[in-house]
Amino acid sequence: MIRILSLVLFFCLSATAHASEKVLVLGDSLSAGYKMPIEKSWPSLLPDALLEHGQDVKVVNGSISGDTTGNGLARLPSLLEQHTPDLVLIELGANDGLRGFPPNVITSNLSKMITMIKDSGADVVMMQIRVPPNYGKRYSDMFYDIYPNLAEHQQVALMPFFLEHVIVKPEWMMDDGLHPKPEAQPFIADFVAEELVKHL
Repeated sequence: MIRILSLVLFFCLSATAHASEKVLVLGDSLSAGYKMPIEKSWPSLLPDALLEHGQDVKVVNGSISGDTTGNGLARLPSLLEQHTPDLVLIELGANDGLRGFPPNVITSNLSKMITMIKDSGADVVMMQIRVPPNYGKRYSDMFYDIYPNLAEHQQVALMPFFLEHVIVKPEWMMDDGLHPKPEAQPFIADFVAEELVKHL
């Protein structure tokens, strides 16, 4: 009987030790599978991409097209409670920028999200976001600087702009020039996986 209990305990501990980490992606249409089947979106492809790096990770996609940082902040408490992630990837801000929201408002929303995530016990990785250059150099620069400045202030990781090598390929971008096509999603998943393994 003792031997059986010992074996059960051993296997339970082993299962716990090898339990996959859970990553929550909190994003907008760039992560929500805009105009494509959700299984083709990069968050859906991310677990397999991470497995290539030896990381067994469960990915929960909490992204909604059109979301701003304000929307993300409002949704975050229930997402944290429901999914209890080990790490949260924040991919938000593009819609704020496209609407010309003040940088201080975006910074405040992102900062509150980071604090909330930290308080839950999860790690944070912010994803750098950029707005198109036609929004003017002053605003574009101020917007871009939100992310490294906040990452330094809050002491969290910052992932480089994940569409850097996608937006230069017209065949990978939709006609709106803002959203990547399904063909670009595997590349994005590989890029995110390569960056994310540094923080798992």
